[in-house]
Formats: sequence, C-alpha cells, structure tokens
Amino acid sequence: LKDIEFIRSNFYNKLELFRFSSSLGRFVGYTEYGVKQAEYRNNNPSFIGAMKAQREAYCLNNVGID
Repeated sequence: LKDIEFIRSNFYNKLELFRFSSSLGRFVGYTEYGVKQAEYRNNNPSFIGAMKAQREAYCLNNVGID
C-alpha cells in the first residue's frame, strides 16, 4: 500500500500548470503561473492536509476493487 501514489493535476488550455504528488507530499509547478500557485499551496497547511486526506479517502479505499 505504500507504493500507491495520488496525483492531482491542474490544467488550463491543455497545459499542465501544477500538480500535487503524494510521493513528494507537495505541489510542483510547471509554468510561471503554476510555480506561484504551487508555492502558495505548499505554504498553506490546509491544502497539503486536504491532498493527503484525498490519497487516503480515494486511493486506499479503492485498492481492492481492481
């Protein structure tokens, strides 16, 4: 169960701006705007906590379905 990764990507106009990766435990930006958004979200503990909770709620809850 430790190798399960939750990824939440944010796109605009087919371009990935930033993403949360549960293996890193933080947001990573891929554009100038995305880097700013990732920094903002990484400095806000509620965003990080919500994404970690999503991994537990979504991934770990559905691991036995497939």
